[in-house]
Amino acid sequence: DVGCATTEESARLLHRVPPEVSLTKARPVSLSKGQKVTLKKDGGVALTTIRMGLGWDPVKKSGGFFGGRTANIDLDASALMFAGTRHADVVYFGQLRSKDGSIVHAGDNLTGDGEGDDEVITVDLTRVPAQVTSIVFIVTSYRGQTFEQVANAFTRLVDAPVGSELARFTLQGGMPYTGLVMAKVYRADGTWKLQAIGDGIQAKHAGEALPQLAPYLQ
Repeated sequence: DVGCATTEESARLLHRVPPEVSLTKARPVSLSKGQKVTLKKDGGVALTTIRMGLGWDPVKKSGGFFGGRTANIDLDASALMFAGTRHADVVYFGQLRSKDGSIVHAGDNLTGDGEGDDEVITVDLTRVPAQVTSIVFIVTSYRGQTFEQVANAFTRLVDAPVGSELARFTLQGGMPYTGLVMAKVYRADGTWKLQAIGDGIQAKHAGEALPQLAPYLQ
């Protein structure tokens, strides 16, 4: 129905929600804020185990006799599991594995220096309990420094068994917040989807972030 399509398109433009995209082996998808992607490979095969790589770089401070230096910023990646709106579990530097074993955190990075992922969280989608409807990935600043001192914050979706990057979401510029809601993985109509979020919150650890995550839950 052309009329329905036009109405849907108008609604999408009104709310500025980017269209859902598909994953492809040819090249990683670059996600926009709010964009969604179904966690299926080419041919419609569902992903089983994913890695969420989260990274950032400290902003270099200019000046001084020896030139620029980087600030020492300790950021922490966490994954919070929800059954509807009820908090079910959390995986972070203090608990590197969910109680059901479906999510594993590779460990804490204290500086953000170096190339690639700074922290990695692996999710076995086949082992996530049926009552868990969404997993929210956040990054928080343990010492309370804001993301104005952080550059190139990103999260990327990796097909864990083969190690190939499927999608990436990069935030541009620093924000005056101590936490970021980066993305969520959630169930929709029997399949898993990923949504890029990129919103700032005031939270130095997952416990402080928890009350602020209600708007992102189904």
